[in-house]
Amino acid sequence: MSDAEFAGTMAVTAEQRFDVPALERYLGAHLPHFHAPLEVRQFRGGQSNPTFLLRAADGAQYVLRKQPGGPLLPSAHAVDREFRVISALSGTGFPVAPPLCFCEDRSVLGTLFYVMGYAAGRNFWDPTLPDLKPAERAAVYDEMNRVLVRLHTLDFVRAGLTDYGKPGNYFARQIGRWSKQYRASETEPIEAMEKLITWLPQNIPADDETTLVHGDYRLDNMIFHAQQPRIIAVVDWELSTLGHPLADFSYHVMLWRVPGGENRGLAGVDCAALGIPTEAQYLATYCERTGRAGVAPAVWDFCMAYNLFRIACIRQGILRRVVDGTAASLHAREAGAKARETAQLAWRQVQERLGG
Repeated sequence: MSDAEFAGTMAVTAEQRFDVPALERYLGAHLPHFHAPLEVRQFRGGQSNPTFLLRAADGAQYVLRKQPGGPLLPSAHAVDREFRVISALSGTGFPVAPPLCFCEDRSVLGTLFYVMGYAAGRNFWDPTLPDLKPAERAAVYDEMNRVLVRLHTLDFVRAGLTDYGKPGNYFARQIGRWSKQYRASETEPIEAMEKLITWLPQNIPADDETTLVHGDYRLDNMIFHAQQPRIIAVVDWELSTLGHPLADFSYHVMLWRVPGGENRGLAGVDCAALGIPTEAQYLATYCERTGRAGVAPAVWDFCMAYNLFRIACIRQGILRRVVDGTAASLHAREAGAKARETAQLAWRQVQERLGG
């Protein structure tokens, strides 16, 4: 599957069409200097909240994020939380798209939605960065590491996000939450998921920390400057909260454990030849920047297993939306079908690395 299938925009699918004149009226009343009519295109990538590129009559461009139509799982598709966190972060200088307006009136488009500025830049999907030179790849990876460190060391209290989540006990709460999400979207029995749901809560590391976490910090959720290896916007904040920084960082680093090809991972890739750091090097850089002495192998491997479990739950939710006919992406069925494969990979890591 090529990057072209995920990058860029396409015509709005029949399942995701909405009342464009109603949106034009809303933006005319809430967005200064807005000029109708709108041209609307749907972004190809993404599985959860449908995202659209809006081009106004004067050439100004905006991005619309909305909930999908139909029944929603509890606490899922939280576009209100997305808008709150990017609004808070924009005041700190952290790279996010400019927040413009949030609409909680479902009579406009049928769901909650928000509009933000369009960040024009580069979006990468393949972690091997085939179009870049080794030095450029190294710079991109260093920038991803630097920006996540900045997020994890940001003063979330000063940013007004004290109540953005519950401090402490993050893994236990998240495992409970995702287990419920999985049950609510279950379509068939998956033995590996049953084992993980039992094993994970019984093996949570004792150490606990609280920072602001993104929850889905990966290469394709970052927009880079058109010429420089600099992130101009981190997007898709639906899963952000207050949580354990190692849970967030290990999710990001999981791509070193995932096979390449359709899964877009780095397992089996000659990183040194490409100019990409190894998992150990990338972790060491993060620890150095955050002042952390290191991470115990058992803790790190638990974090990896937890994140694979979480991805399996997310993919199961995608599959449920395919069954319900509300999936936001043309590739949703393929992504959802990988729920079993991801759960099995997570359980193999538990058995091989943690003696589960």
